Amino acid sequence: MSSPLPIAPLWTRWLAAALHNQRPWQLLLCVLIVLVSYLAITPTPPQNTDLGWDKLNHLAAFAALTFIGCLSFPGAQRVLWGVLPGMLALGALIEVAQYFVPGRSCEWLDLVADAIGIACGAALALSLWTLARNAGVKTPA
Repeated sequence: MSSPLPIAPLWTRWLAAALHNQRPWQLLLCVLIVLVSYLAITPTPPQNTDLGWDKLNHLAAFAALTFIGCLSFPGAQRVLWGVLPGMLALGALIEVAQYFVPGRSCEWLDLVADAIGIACGAALALSLWTLARNAGVKTPA
């Protein structure tokens, strides 16, 4: 009969540390918010930041923002009542701001792409938390 290893595998220790130390995630979230806002509001964003389709740009940006937001402020209540509505509000604010920027446009479909990205980012965070729980890592409630 084999006994479990007394030391958790390295990846579970890394995952536990990553899930319980929110400050680096919060700093990264601030940087991403500034970066995405700049790219969305500048009249001519750099060419190398374009994924080839405007809606895909929105989806990717908000998936990343939401995933990092969920890691920054873990817990079901914080995510449901803080991160998700906050990301949707950011998307709406960016769309309103783009209305006033020459060369940019305000589109409802951009906000829909943001919402799909928000759902993808939240699903990715939920998957990570599920993986962590299944590996025996205590996750934030």
